[in-house]
Order: sequence, then structure tokens, then C-alpha cells
Amino acid sequence: MMSEEIYHDYFFDEPAFNTHDGGYVPLEIADAPEKPLAIPARLKPDKETDTDIWYTVTAQAGETPILPGKKTKTWGYNASILGQTIVYPVGKHIHVALENHLPELTTFHWHGLIVSGPYVDGGCHAPVYPGETKHIDFTLDQPAATTWLHAHPCPSTAEQVWHGLATMVLVTDDHINSLPLPQHYGVDDIPLVLQDRRFHEDNQLDYHADYDPDGVQGPTALINGTVNPVFDVTTQKLRLRILDGANRREWRLHFSDDLKFAQIAGDSSLLPEPVYMDHLMLTCAERAEIVVDFAGYHEGQTVTLFSDDVPILKFRIHQFAADNTTLPDHLLTINKPEVDPKTPVRKIEMSGMDEAVMLDGKKFSMQRIDATQPVGQSQYWDITNTNEKDSGMVHPFHVHGTEFLVISRNGHAPYPNEHGFKDTVGVNPGETVRLLVRFDLPGVYMYHCHIIEHEDGGMMAQIQTYEPGKPMPKYKLMDMDTLMNAFAKERGIEPKDLWMAGMDSYSKYGMKM
Repeated sequence: MMSEEIYHDYFFDEPAFNTHDGGYVPLEIADAPEKPLAIPARLKPDKETDTDIWYTVTAQAGETPILPGKKTKTWGYNASILGQTIVYPVGKHIHVALENHLPELTTFHWHGLIVSGPYVDGGCHAPVYPGETKHIDFTLDQPAATTWLHAHPCPSTAEQVWHGLATMVLVTDDHINSLPLPQHYGVDDIPLVLQDRRFHEDNQLDYHADYDPDGVQGPTALINGTVNPVFDVTTQKLRLRILDGANRREWRLHFSDDLKFAQIAGDSSLLPEPVYMDHLMLTCAERAEIVVDFAGYHEGQTVTLFSDDVPILKFRIHQFAADNTTLPDHLLTINKPEVDPKTPVRKIEMSGMDEAVMLDGKKFSMQRIDATQPVGQSQYWDITNTNEKDSGMVHPFHVHGTEFLVISRNGHAPYPNEHGFKDTVGVNPGETVRLLVRFDLPGVYMYHCHIIEHEDGGMMAQIQTYEPGKPMPKYKLMDMDTLMNAFAKERGIEPKDLWMAGMDSYSKYGMKM
């Protein structure tokens, strides 16, 4: 590894780090004992054959012992918080029963899966009401990746994720299974969901009290829902599947001793080759798989993972067998789609902060289609963040239902760890990032900033993809009145008394979603 080029910085523009924001909430070490890192169980299929696999995914309320004292009321998938890890093999036909055991409607958004929209994809147009079960099915044709499931009922996406509705979804295929990578889930292949929360009286969450239109933050780091976690290392190498599952927080990660590691995958695929570094920054919803080699450590030592200068996870070294395997120099061949030079470049502008956030000068409207693109057509998208460089924010840009390639940043090469397929990319203030986007399935898909309060506040739009030569399908899209009336009824209040994240951003400008 030492012969490889090692990257020592976070790549993104330092003046735009969230540490400079006036509303920044710094992490603090919680006054709580260390606990073993929670490793989510793998969700067991209901049934499996050579060609098909069946799952039941249940959104449910529960109580979780996070801090000393009273348990925290939380939500999760097949668990009290976050969820059991779901594994989807490429090529099999997948059947999923979506059960809602919550007191209010939710949706099940498969962030990073190439599935049809708007209903299977699970954005705001696919509500599952309390006590209801809906069934979806799909077959995946995409590279192996670490993806995730989270709630997406605009404009309550942020609040439901804050309650705990987020879990890992691992897409597997024969290629990744054949590589010499750590593959023993829970032992040397570890999911890490990075989030932050503020705990109020009796250890409870109070989203309304914490609300900030630029993104809700808390001073306490939770890793897989664990405060002050410790992981017992029993193998020389670990594969860490890291998800920035926070509403707002960027994570700038490094190990004690500046221990080097190899990033092998991003959001939607393996990288073409490993990228060696000792610092890694993730913006909201981005994922990274890294391989860490503890060959230089011995039993009884501890290696600490930091975000900025705050320890968030300790690795306690135990005796392990020597591991002489090496990472392949080549991990995945990326086949770049051809773009017809006559195809116009789609230009998208993310603007504003706080309640003023917009996309292309407009706030999101649930029944408005903002763009169209033929299925199978490759197109360049230029994503511009118009915030001021010294006072603006990095906006993570996400597209549903596709995996894209990052072509350039302000005309220059993308970051060294951005050469695989992605679905979310951080865009610096004053920067234009060119993406190569192609949709393979017809439908309606959202694209938006993934600071979740920003998407709830209107920095979001919709694209309809269609099969050339066929009539444009009509989809039943959720409308705001139906959604708000449903939430109000479920909460036992009048619609006029309903408060939901993001609605302040609309009412301030006299607008409706």
C-alpha cells in the first residue's frame, strides 16, 4: 500500500465545510459508557427459489436503549431503530411486502436501486398508510453496491429519517463475490450508518425543537444507533461500508495515527481501482466502502475513527491471523455510455439557503413534471451550486432511479474517488459539476439536494422518462392537499394546525407544494 499514491485531503472546498456555518452544531463526546457497536442483523427472506426471493419490510415504532436512563422512542425497519440489513442479489426477481405499523403514512424509497418510478421507487407518490401492506416487485440489473432504504414522504422525509427510518441495502453479484475482499458480514464486512442527534428530556428526540431549515443537527454521534461505540477487531483487514445517513452533517473521517486505507467503492459501484487515502469526506447520502489493514497493530491496542477532531468509533484490536491477500489493481470496468453530440446539455441550478432554497428558480411541486428524457438516451447534466464560495454550503445532489458518472468539476477532473458510478454528488459553492446521466426504465423520478431539510423545503424537481415512439404514460401523482389531510387525520388535528418540516419554506413565500 505504501508504494501507492496516498491522498491526504478531503478534496472539497474548505471554506464551504459546515463547520463554518452559523448554525453549525459541533459534535461532543456523550456522557455515556462505551458500548459494543450494534451490527444490524441481516433480514431473512420469507422464501427463496433459484429465480425469486421474497421479503417483508416493516416500518415500525419502538423504544431503543441509546443513553443511560429512559429508552428513546424511535422508528425503524424490522427493528426499533434503523433496520435489519437487506441483501438483494442481481438477476433474481425480488418481491417485497411493505408493511406500515407506524401511526402515520410513510413511503419506502430505495435510494440507489435502479427500479421504476414513481411507485416502486418509493418517493412521495407511493404512500403506505397505517395498517396497510403494499407489494412491489422488480429485478435488478446494476453493479453490486451499498445502497439504502429510507422514508420519503414529502415534506416529512427529514422528520421520519430523524426518527430512525433508514437502513442498509446491499446489492450483490457474482463479480464482487469473486474478489478477494472481506466478505464475512458482521465480522470483517461491517456496515456503518453515521448519524447525529440531540437528546432532550428523558432521552427523547424532539425534531420540532431542533428544526433548522438548513438541516437538523445534533451534538451526539450515533454509529448504527450506538453512542460511544467500540468494535472488537478479530481479523487483520476490515471492509467498512460507510453511509452518511445524517440529515445535514458532513463527515470528515480519519483514523488515529493517520492510518491509511483503500476506498474500493462509492455510491453505486466499485471504483475502477482502489484509491488510497488517509482522509475521507462524505456529504449527506453518499456511501464509501473502504478496506482498513491493521497489520501494524497488536492485541490490546486501539485505533480510533474521528470525524474532524471528535472520536466517533473505537476499534479494539484482538489477536488475528495474518492476511497476505492484496487488493486487485483493477476492481471494475466502467463502461461509459456514449453521448450523441447533438443532445443538449441539461442545466440544473441549486440556489439559496434556509427557506430560500430552490432548484432552477422554483420550489418543488408534487404534480409538476419539470423535465423529460428518453429511456436509453445518455445526456450531460451540468449541476451548478450558486451559493457564494465563502458563505455557502456544499449541496449534495441526488437523482432517483439512475446511476451516473461524474465527468468534471468546473471543467477539471472529478475527485480521485469519484470514478465509479454514483447517485449522489457533493457540489461546492460556485461550482458546476458535469454528470453523465442515463435512465433505463420509464417513470417519474425526483432529483434534489440531499440535505433532507432542503428537499423538504423545495430544492427538488421531477423528471419523467419515456420510451421513444410510445405515448407518454400518465401517472397518478400525490397532491399536497391529500397528503396534508391524511397526516392531520392520523395525528388527530385539523389540517390548519399541522406542522411539517419544510412547510415554513413554502409559507414564507406564499407557496404550496
